[in-house]
Amino acid sequence: MMEKTREFEIGAVPFGGRRPLVLFAGLCVIESEDHTLRIAGRLREICREVPVPLVFKASYDKANRTSIESYRGPGLKRGLEILARVKKELGLPILIDFHRPEDAGPVSRVAAIIQVPAFLCRQTDMLLAAAETGLPVNVKKGQFLAPEDVRHISAKCEAANNQKVVITERGTSFGYHNLVSDFRALPIIRGFGFPVIFDATHSVQLPGGGEGRSGGRREFVPGLARAAAAVGVDGLFLETHDRPEKSRSDAASVFPLDQLPGLLRQVTTIDRLVKSDE
Repeated sequence: MMEKTREFEIGAVPFGGRRPLVLFAGLCVIESEDHTLRIAGRLREICREVPVPLVFKASYDKANRTSIESYRGPGLKRGLEILARVKKELGLPILIDFHRPEDAGPVSRVAAIIQVPAFLCRQTDMLLAAAETGLPVNVKKGQFLAPEDVRHISAKCEAANNQKVVITERGTSFGYHNLVSDFRALPIIRGFGFPVIFDATHSVQLPGGGEGRSGGRREFVPGLARAAAAVGVDGLFLETHDRPEKSRSDAASVFPLDQLPGLLRQVTTIDRLVKSDE
């Protein structure tokens, strides 16, 4: 039996407990306003057809790119303007990641859930800034952390009177340029009461495995996503693109948008089966 986790809403989307899986999907990085709106609109259509609750995500700044020459995004001001338009015109709740404590305030005026990146998951100032917004806080578990270590992450958020903490599992370092997914981590983390999201696209990254960029093995995304749903998760995180090979970030691991409907039907079927035996 799956442990019951904390329950709250992300925008108007019910999340946690033993509720149906929520999809957190979108672009690795904002490439243009028109492109972001087009991808968000198509995701909304897909998620109505399947159906599955959707939280849209896109980054305004990728501050942890491998190379100084890599595209980072449009920046805070322009990025939030674009995401605010997605929120207003498409009615979607937005997940936004940030990289500096001082950016939490501006981000919170657009986001329905604020995200702390994996490399910053132990940074106390980042966690406190996120928690003090009052929004649900999604923390990407660092590739260097054991699942039990997330208790200390949550304690920092709770010190700011915020218990709406979500943990995203995104693979664990396994030697140089490689990650593995230990699916034992999912029930371990849920056992502490935290809703858990499985990040199927970052889990197939090969960090720094390319020439000045991260590599990836996107062919493993469907299998990992199905496995996570079978173990039991509250959400699935996927970065997607209409032309993955042209993506300006994580081109080797983002999932093809045209393949998403089929994968979501499989994952939601598994999710219903797992959560029906409660």
